[in-house]
Amino acid sequence: MFAAEIFMHRFLLTSAVRTLNPEEADWFYTPVYTTCDLTPNGLPLPFKSPRVMRSAIQFISTNWPYWNRTEGADHFFLVPHDFGACFHYQEEKAIQRGILPLLKKATLVQTFGQENHVCLKEGSIIIPPYAPPQKMQAHMITPDTPRSIFVYFRGLFYDVGNDPEGGYYARGARASLWENFKNNPLFDISTEHPTTYYEDMQRAVFCLCPLGWAPWSPRLVEGVVFGCIPVIIADDIVLPFADAIPWEEIGVFVAEKDVPNLDTILTNIPIDVILRKQRLLANPSMKQAMLFPQPAQPGDAFHQILNGLARKLPHDKSIYLKPGERTLNWTAGPKGDLKPW
Repeated sequence: MFAAEIFMHRFLLTSAVRTLNPEEADWFYTPVYTTCDLTPNGLPLPFKSPRVMRSAIQFISTNWPYWNRTEGADHFFLVPHDFGACFHYQEEKAIQRGILPLLKKATLVQTFGQENHVCLKEGSIIIPPYAPPQKMQAHMITPDTPRSIFVYFRGLFYDVGNDPEGGYYARGARASLWENFKNNPLFDISTEHPTTYYEDMQRAVFCLCPLGWAPWSPRLVEGVVFGCIPVIIADDIVLPFADAIPWEEIGVFVAEKDVPNLDTILTNIPIDVILRKQRLLANPSMKQAMLFPQPAQPGDAFHQILNGLARKLPHDKSIYLKPGERTLNWTAGPKGDLKPW
């Protein structure tokens, strides 16, 4: 789910928008792959990512003149970490760290989005997490299959390994889901991850999309692709590509504090409203906007990102530094981020 940067890189290598003449470029992109170094249980290493990013910026600013003209204001980076360029999966520590100071002028293309949060940089482009298009396509079932599951969810309710006291993970929303509905016959929820996971989502009316360590979830992508109405439980979430996907029309938003009432909330949604949401979810253009297919296809997530970048053009002349003007501070940020450079 952190792989969006890799596929964006592959897309741009052969894209018609790429130029090999840097003087013609509106934007500069540096693939850094900050999430490729993972802990044994699959979490991005929060200690190495800032160092990798700092090293990359130091390299490009030393070898080419373009970063130094604007201090990165005409550069964009993909940062698919849980909390974007704050580079930590625990919110409290991400907030303490803040966005890497070197990226203060650059445009961030990030999975994380939450209103009024220190880890959401103004002007960022919010994207969906990566979900494998070919794998999902291989698990498609016939569209006339009855949706016999009312509410579906597979995933963690407690992350004991990383949050033994339960004070951070999902802000308690997932724990509340389990404690309130584990025995409710309308709710098919479990920590098990069956081989029929994708097929089961296509048999469900509602797919729960609660926050985890961060507000966003791959289930948002899966729900849209499989026509399962996403039930978004993540206060103040900023969703991807709001101009292409009418989230309020296709989803159901439930406040984290209202999780204990989820059964009442969902059973009280009128049938005609459910049918309308399902009809909208059946629109192929919405599914396309959430995916990173290889090769790229019109209207897909790559093109939604390009649309976001295009809307930020032309660059204001004020982004360019005057000769001799320099404010970049290589030592800004937590001391641990400086090692070994």
